[in-house]
Amino acid sequence: MRLTRCIVFTFLLLLITLCDAARIKDITTIAGVRDNQLIGYGLVVGLDGTGDRTNQVPFTQQTFNNMLLEFGIRMPKGINLQLKNVAAVSVHATLPPFARLGQKLDITVSSLGNAASLRGGSLLMTPLRGADGQVYAMSQGNVVVSGFGARGLDGSKVTVNVTASGRIANGATVEKTIFMPFVKEGIITFELTQPDFTTAERVEKAINNEFGYSLAQATDASAIKVRAGYPEEIDRRFSYKGEGRFEQNTELSHYVPLISKIENINLEPAEVKAKVIVNSRTGTIVIGQEVTVAPVAVTHGNLSVVVSERTFVSQPQAFSNGKTVVGSASDINVNQAANRMFEFAPGPALKDIVDSINAVGAAPGDLIAILEAIKAAGALHADLEEI
Repeated sequence: MRLTRCIVFTFLLLLITLCDAARIKDITTIAGVRDNQLIGYGLVVGLDGTGDRTNQVPFTQQTFNNMLLEFGIRMPKGINLQLKNVAAVSVHATLPPFARLGQKLDITVSSLGNAASLRGGSLLMTPLRGADGQVYAMSQGNVVVSGFGARGLDGSKVTVNVTASGRIANGATVEKTIFMPFVKEGIITFELTQPDFTTAERVEKAINNEFGYSLAQATDASAIKVRAGYPEEIDRRFSYKGEGRFEQNTELSHYVPLISKIENINLEPAEVKAKVIVNSRTGTIVIGQEVTVAPVAVTHGNLSVVVSERTFVSQPQAFSNGKTVVGSASDINVNQAANRMFEFAPGPALKDIVDSINAVGAAPGDLIAILEAIKAAGALHADLEEI
């Protein structure tokens, strides 16, 4: 029985330790390895009368005429086509790092004109270009729209979600690759997603302890440089030979085992900086665990002013020359709710703040106002960020 308890206790300690640990691959990225944004302009056809109104969106007709010219069809001048089943759209996608020729990408299609809905439409072949103007992918396919809408003859309508945009799964094919040299002069740079000097130092120590000698060096709060050496040195360390490597980046393939080993090293990241995130539009408030406040007293009350108008009729006395008139009078009522006042002791933590404010029944909007006032008074020991 005692042995079982010891095993369970040891397992729980191990579990707690692992919960605080993180792999290097989860908190860093490799310099030179990045996504690239692609964008294109095209036409969606086959709509059920919900396309662009060309009298208001002339570029749709111009694009349609240019497409017909590619097929040897020239429209006579002066003809104004009413293309109710065609919509001009923008197409965008993200080209992931190390994407290969023929790899499929998901794309998003959005209306550029006044199309009511893209439901049921098909995107015609559209090239996707990068920031340099070169074509990196070709897109085409049936648009899937998550929203829907209904319209009555009297002009009333009901719309759920957005019907003027949709997605095409695997709707683009990579036509050109981007070479990403993630090793420069035998050095691999790992960049922290959340820059922090303490975490950078811990990553450096974790890598050096894993290999048993000084391999990594933190250069600042976000970058840790690893002196990986050149391919022949990598071969000696990992007993790895590059036979059969016929890619254009043959030398880079030697670093794959080294990077894989570094990425899976576990360490405990530093505690994040105290921060409070508020969203006044939705009333969302996120308070970090390390947020504290200095001794401060807060009072927060509501003041409401109600102005109401009432009418009255003034009747003249009998046999007088007066006239009956209708007048109005204003009633103004000022109501002030009981003040909400509470005091924070020195250095309260997250639980104290939440319990104190909830005890007075403060709404999310009230809490945001209270936090802003505490920050302005210099008593909030955290960054207050509004999104």
